[in-house]
Amino acid sequence: MKPRTIAEPYKIKMVESIRMTTREERELAIREAGYNTFLLRSDDVYIDLLTDSGTTAMSDMQWSMMMRGDEAYAGARSFYRMEAAMQEIYGFRHLVPTHQGRAAEHITSQIRIKAGQYVPMNMYFTTTRAHVERAGGIFYDCIIDEAKDPWSDFPFKGNVDIAKLQKLVDEKGAASIAYLNIAPCVNMAGGQPFSMANLREVSAWAKQQGLPIIFDATRAVENCYFIQQREEGYREVPIRKILREMMGYGDGCTMSSKKDNLVNIGGFLATNDDAFFVKAKELVVVFEGMPTYGGLAGRDMEALAQGMREMVEDDYIASRVRQVEYLGQQLMDAGLPIVRPVGGHAVFLDAKRFLPHLSQDQFPSQTLAAALFVDSGVRAMERGIVSAGRDPITHDHVRPALELVRLTIPRRVYTNLHMDVVAESCMALYENRERINGLRMVYEPESLRFFQARFEELEAVTV
Repeated sequence: MKPRTIAEPYKIKMVESIRMTTREERELAIREAGYNTFLLRSDDVYIDLLTDSGTTAMSDMQWSMMMRGDEAYAGARSFYRMEAAMQEIYGFRHLVPTHQGRAAEHITSQIRIKAGQYVPMNMYFTTTRAHVERAGGIFYDCIIDEAKDPWSDFPFKGNVDIAKLQKLVDEKGAASIAYLNIAPCVNMAGGQPFSMANLREVSAWAKQQGLPIIFDATRAVENCYFIQQREEGYREVPIRKILREMMGYGDGCTMSSKKDNLVNIGGFLATNDDAFFVKAKELVVVFEGMPTYGGLAGRDMEALAQGMREMVEDDYIASRVRQVEYLGQQLMDAGLPIVRPVGGHAVFLDAKRFLPHLSQDQFPSQTLAAALFVDSGVRAMERGIVSAGRDPITHDHVRPALELVRLTIPRRVYTNLHMDVVAESCMALYENRERINGLRMVYEPESLRFFQARFEELEAVTV
């Protein structure tokens, strides 16, 4: 018997109108944007899958909590409610709020990294790596090899390869490592989770070496869902409890609250390290604001505190991930090349296999994202050679193993009918993929170039 449909655990109380443009309008818009979907105007976008960062639909409880915001410059009640929520949900002792996650990454990097030290990560993330390198640190990839095979069905492709960590220690010494930066649901690998068993092993290894573990906890709850569904012994364990166990293996975290925490702005760093906490409070005053608001209004902290509690509701997170899987399954059933298994926050098209006639230097992911917008008004994001940037020493392109287009699903925003539109557009492009031509880059900034780079067609794109 076919399983019964499980609906979203919420009702829609407010709607926002969206408009479908003509193909001619979209062709003009993408040219004016330099074929960079980040530079499109949102009014030109029909279904916006650029990112899940800050694009959440907040709940009625979150909106009502905003009315309780205490906007005192120092010692606001809203800070203490946010602090209490973090301690309850994540389990760390100390909280420093920031305006968003990259501010927490910046402060952490400035305090913890000495020039020339390595920061191992289970694959890089763009802003994290940028802050590490600006602080004089060196990124070191310690993710398992399966993560770089988009067709591997290994269930925990976000796992850390301890042999790679040991190799770094053997060659450079533990003192050469600032800390381990571990990301749940690794974004650049396709939203792939790590297992709790792997995390326990990494934690034990790190303790032996005297190294702290700092989580990029942005999508930790989605990782907890995959642990619940895939790892032995966790099927009946509530998400809230899994998250507390996960965070218990770390010394602190940075957080972009614009994802898991279900808000449109905000972030924080959390820690059990008293000395680090004192230094972080000093720096947050320089870069963000007082330690009891850190770049956030009181109303933002209220919404964030409520979002923390909503994100660990089992029905909510199951519905969120199931929608991503719904889109992914349609594309797999149609034979489209995507990263498998489907990740927690997005479906990732494998642009190398989607457009095999384009070399990586012709920016296939950027090309495919632009073509998708022209076809249907769906905005997606490049996650390939453009996002990888340039080698800081050779200044040549970094050519990552994965060349992807990310179809990122905002939380509680779109229905599955919107996912059907996305799937149909991807299928239409795949049927006519040989007609999609590449791009050349005509402008790039020195760092995080994917946000502002501009491109031109190699030949007219006729899809």
